[in-house]
Amino acid sequence: MRHNKKFNHLGRTASHRSAMLANMACSLIKHKRITTTLAKAKALKKYVEPLITKSKNDTTNSRRVVFSYLQDKYAVTELFKEIAVKVGDRPGGYTRIIKLGSRMSDAAPMAFIELVDYNENMAKVAKKATRTRRSKKSAAAAPAVEAPATEAPAAEEATAE
Repeated sequence: MRHNKKFNHLGRTASHRSAMLANMACSLIKHKRITTTLAKAKALKKYVEPLITKSKNDTTNSRRVVFSYLQDKYAVTELFKEIAVKVGDRPGGYTRIIKLGSRMSDAAPMAFIELVDYNENMAKVAKKATRTRRSKKSAAAAPAVEAPATEAPAAEEATAE
């Protein structure tokens, strides 16, 4: 029985799995978004989020610990210089997994995993949502918004003639 065994082995030996996750983590750090299977994305999330947390504290020891996992000095440099600065105030949840559907060849569930602070499209959506909540509360207090709406049908009638 598998009681309390939550780690997904991904059908690989330990050395193959650690090398694969290290390569995927380096690609995620360099490209900010990668497409992979859903199981690998979930395993990568558990692998890379503690490394990003460790990168917030820029010391020699934390750099050595992260390098022991990644084995890529360019990825470590980018992680400590750019990513750690951008996620410095975030308490966790540095990655986002979005499901894409199934792969054509073998119907494996696909997803892409991305760093949260590097997707400008999602950031714009979040800002618009906060604006609409505020505008609903202030819409009753400001009836001046309806005045331009009454002029718009008159302009449509003029173009119809």
